[in-house]
Amino acid sequence: MVEAKIDTTNIRIGEQFNLKISVDETKNVIIPKLILKGLEIVDSTKTDTLKNKLIKKYVLTGFDSGAFYIPQQQIFVKNQAYLTDSLLVNVATVAVDTTKVKKFPIKTIKSEPYTFDDFKIYIYIALAILAIIAFWIYWFVIRKRKEEVEAPTYRTLPPYEEAIIRLNELDEKLLWQNNKVKEYYSELTEIVRGYIERELNVPALENTTDNILEMLRDFKQAETISTSQETLDKLKSLLREADLVKFAKSKPMAIEIEDDRKDAEHIIGNLKPKPIQEEKEEDELE
Repeated sequence: MVEAKIDTTNIRIGEQFNLKISVDETKNVIIPKLILKGLEIVDSTKTDTLKNKLIKKYVLTGFDSGAFYIPQQQIFVKNQAYLTDSLLVNVATVAVDTTKVKKFPIKTIKSEPYTFDDFKIYIYIALAILAIIAFWIYWFVIRKRKEEVEAPTYRTLPPYEEAIIRLNELDEKLLWQNNKVKEYYSELTEIVRGYIERELNVPALENTTDNILEMLRDFKQAETISTSQETLDKLKSLLREADLVKFAKSKPMAIEIEDDRKDAEHIIGNLKPKPIQEEKEEDELE
């Protein structure tokens, strides 16, 4: 059914010989990759069909002296495995007649001329260092100056005016309209917290939602701020919603986002420190 043949059993190192595998069948035949030990494949041909046979030819060689077997090769015919015979190949060394080899005197070591490859690693390192230096110069000098020039001078404005300007700038960014809801709520609550911090002189930016609400409740009970319970409730709802968006990946609807925007402006307009008694008396006298 299957057969493997070689055209010679004795070769010299580097000499080539042919291996032919034939199968007495043309359909449903699988000839796997040739498995060799000590020999190498130089070339192979496509599987040919000849007189109701499949024939696969290989050109082999060997680069080590010794006796090597071409092991049995497994061929599948109609899902049934068949084995070829193993074949022995002797690889002999080429004899060298040392009496005919001309001898030459030993030469001293000669240095090779320098080329670009000898210095390219140093050039690349130097360019990398220059690039790093240029980056740091840009970052610490040019960029910092640019940021200082472009930075808005909010601190020169009263807290209320600063907060309203920042709210309008936030609207122009269209963050939540472009699926950046988390960034929108982060900046919205930062504006509200920043207003509270400046207007009431408390660390609202650094405190948690619960701490801010508790602090404002204490202020209201002590009558040190001028606001309504409705305003505090809106602030609580806004900060809670922002926490859900930032930390629980909540996704409020568009109408809810618009309501939170209105609540933020309401909070900024209705949360004020209460005037001290002396100022009240002076106002009444006037």
